[in-house]
Amino acid sequence: MKTGEQIGISKHPPDGQEIVSERRAQKDPAWVQWSLTAIALVVVGVLIVVPVVNVFAEALADGVGVYWKNLFADPDTLQSITLTLSVVPIALLANVLFGVSAAWAISRFSFPGRTLLVALIDLPFAVSPVVAGLMLVLIFGLQGYLGEFLRRDGYSIMPYLISTLGAVLAIVGYFLFRPSNAHARRGLWKHPFLVLLVGGSAVFGILFFVQDYWTLWPVHKSLKIIFAFPGLVLATAFVTFPFVARELIPVMNAIGPEEELAAVSLGANGWQMFWHVTLPNVKWGLAYGVILCNARAIGEFGAVYVVSGHIAGKTDTMPLRIEKLFQEYNLPGAFALASVLTLVAVLTLFAKSKLERKAPSVVSVPEANHTGGQV
Repeated sequence: MKTGEQIGISKHPPDGQEIVSERRAQKDPAWVQWSLTAIALVVVGVLIVVPVVNVFAEALADGVGVYWKNLFADPDTLQSITLTLSVVPIALLANVLFGVSAAWAISRFSFPGRTLLVALIDLPFAVSPVVAGLMLVLIFGLQGYLGEFLRRDGYSIMPYLISTLGAVLAIVGYFLFRPSNAHARRGLWKHPFLVLLVGGSAVFGILFFVQDYWTLWPVHKSLKIIFAFPGLVLATAFVTFPFVARELIPVMNAIGPEEELAAVSLGANGWQMFWHVTLPNVKWGLAYGVILCNARAIGEFGAVYVVSGHIAGKTDTMPLRIEKLFQEYNLPGAFALASVLTLVAVLTLFAKSKLERKAPSVVSVPEANHTGGQV
C-alpha cells in the first residue's frame, strides 16, 4: 500500500507563511479596493450627504429664531405636523395588527390561497402610490362605487362596522384565552361553535343596540372619506401595508413552531403562547418592521396627495405642506419643515443600525447526525 508521501498527501499542514500567501492571493489588488471604495464614497456623498447637509444649512440660514417661527408660527405648517402625527400612529397600529396576524397564519398554517395572500401582501411594493390613491378615490369618492351611499347616509354603516369589529374581537379573545389542554376546558370552553354563533351574535346585537339607543352616530349625514382624515389613514396604511408582515414572515419561518408547540403541550393557551414565546422570539423583526413602516408613513406623498385634495390647514400632511411652501417660493419655510422630515429619517437610520447590532444573527447549526451530536 502506498503511503501518504507516495500519493502526494502532506503529513503536516502548511505553515503560517503559506497560509498568509494563500489569503493574499485570494484578495483583490489594493488599487481595486481603493477605487471601489472611492466611487462608493463619492456617490453617497453627492446623492445623500450633500443634500442632507444642504437641507439643514438652508433651514438654519436665517437663524434659529426664524427657523422656529417657520415651524410653529405658521398655523398651516403647525396643522400639517399635527395631522401627520395623528395619521401615522393609526396606520402603524393597523399594520402591526395585520402584520403579526398575517405572519403567524402564513408561517404556521397551510391553507388554500396562502400563496395568493403572500402575493397580495407584496402588491403595494409593485403598485405606484399615485395609483393606490386613485383606487381609493374610485371607491370612496363622490363618483365612486360607494360615493352615492356615503354621500346620502354614510354614517349608517358605522353601527354595523363597530358591532362586527366587536364581535370579531370577542371571538378572537375567546380562542386566545381558551385552554389548550382538553381536560382543563369546562363550560363554554368546550363549545367553540356555540360561542361563535350565539356569543358573536350577542356581542353584535348588544353593541348595535347601544349605538342605536344612544344615537352615537348622526342620521342622514354623509360620511366623508376622500379629502378627509379617513382617506389619509387608508392611503398611508395601504402604502405601508407590507413592511411589518414582510419582516416577520422570514423570522417566524426561521424560528419554527417547536417552542410554541412545547408551550401548548405544557398547557399554555393562545395568549400565553404568543406573549411568552412567540413575541420574545420575533421582537427584533417586529421592531425593525415598525421602524421601516413609521419612516415610510411619515414621508408618504403620492397616495396622500391624491386622496387629500391638498386643502391647506385641513388635509395637508408634512410632505404636502413642503411641496406647497416650495411652490409659493417660501423656501425658508419649506426647508425648515423638510429638515424635520430629514431629522426623522436620520434618527430612523440610527435606530435601524443600533437594532441590527443588537439583534441576534441566525446561525445554521449542522444536523446532529452529520456531526456526531457535536457542534
